[in-house]
Amino acid sequence: MARHVLVLGGARSGKTSFAERLAIKYGSLPAYLATAEALDTEMVERVETHRRQREGRFETIEQPLALTETLQAAASHHDVILVDCLTLWISNMLEAGENVAEAVEELATTLRQMESSMVILVSNEVGLGIVPENAMARNFRDIAGAAHQRLAEICSDVYFIAAGLPLTLKGQTPD
Repeated sequence: MARHVLVLGGARSGKTSFAERLAIKYGSLPAYLATAEALDTEMVERVETHRRQREGRFETIEQPLALTETLQAAASHHDVILVDCLTLWISNMLEAGENVAEAVEELATTLRQMESSMVILVSNEVGLGIVPENAMARNFRDIAGAAHQRLAEICSDVYFIAAGLPLTLKGQTPD
């Protein structure tokens, strides 16, 4: 099994920048698998800004739902695949009526079977705040937390990012 990494942190914590540095360090041909969907003007601008920032450093693959299949296809061309982000992927699946627990288990199985490509998973830690006031938000928090726990089990390295600083939860301390 290849070495896989889970990078967790809050919004604007520096988790994506940290994950990008890891991908560039370990990959000669890294891919950036983006799960965001640009559904409003602000998000269109945000996605475009991120594309420009990655230009020349990553091949960008955009896929909001079919994560496992896209990872398998990308692994034949890329030695490192950065997935940003799992919480958007989970949100997309909930919106589409997909079974998130099954999809996370399928992802975990796929990661275990991948032998040649490193996968770096980026996700928002949503369980550090107050308990949400509505059932939908509580359900999302619970699903994301369960997904993080499952994927942390199989990843070689797990980092928590705060204020741009990585805290090693599992595995190697980054250089």
